Amino acid sequence: MEKYYIVDSSILPESFDKVIQARQLLESGKVKQVSEAVKVVGISRGTFYKYKDLVFLPEENMMDRKAVISLMLENRRGILSKVLTTISETSASVLTINQNIPIHNIASIVISLDLSHFTGTIDNLLGKIRLVDGASNVQLVSIE
Repeated sequence: MEKYYIVDSSILPESFDKVIQARQLLESGKVKQVSEAVKVVGISRGTFYKYKDLVFLPEENMMDRKAVISLMLENRRGILSKVLTTISETSASVLTINQNIPIHNIASIVISLDLSHFTGTIDNLLGKIRLVDGASNVQLVSIE
């Protein structure tokens, strides 16, 4: 996910639109399971899972988005604070932090972010977090 484009849907595969339709069916509660949604719109489960977090319709407020990232942190004083400072420098806001007890001196962390005032790209943010000494396995879990 290095770049985002806004393109006319006529040049995209039909499956992208169907992935969005399936996601809308699930979000609205009209169907309960992915298998039902993909059957209604006529795509495979594999296609849905491959693109579900990558294709979106433009919304009135595109900046009102959220992201979830996961990472591993060494159990040393101040590392989480450095990660949070890095996030703050991009004007993203932390919504939640879930931290597990460190095992073998490494803690698993999941952070959800509000990207309403976010500056930059998710890839750049993840790259900056990876540069924090003691942070590893930094990944984007989802974005909406």
